[in-house]
Amino acid sequence: MDAPALNDAKQFPDDKVLARQLGKSKPAWVAFQALLKKNDPKLLGEWRYYNDGKSWLFKVTRQATTVCWVAVWDKYFTVAFYLNTRAEELVRVSSLPNDLKQGFLHPVLPNKFRSIRVEVRMKSDLNPVVELLEIKLKVK
Repeated sequence: MDAPALNDAKQFPDDKVLARQLGKSKPAWVAFQALLKKNDPKLLGEWRYYNDGKSWLFKVTRQATTVCWVAVWDKYFTVAFYLNTRAEELVRVSSLPNDLKQGFLHPVLPNKFRSIRVEVRMKSDLNPVVELLEIKLKVK
């Protein structure tokens, strides 16, 4: 599996770095940032370098709750949501793509928290992210 692209601890992922790394996916990043503000003004995002994964991640929180994690790859980014079993029914009845639903509802390794990761290359890829934000904020 590839490693996230932002792996230089000394290189903060500012707008210039993100534009270079995301390329044509940069408008989707801008749309994602706008989506967070529009969806809930209490959502806050922060870049941090994590030594365990040797990369920068964008952590989105609402008060003390982690809502999602964003990793930047080569020309795209991913948004990962970690949900507990209380989210099962909401995911089941959602309009999420079937592959995302099935990956969550039938995990390879059953854990208390399971993840759904959305790959974002263009603005339209954010549709599942909107729905997952709503689910995450309902089940905390």
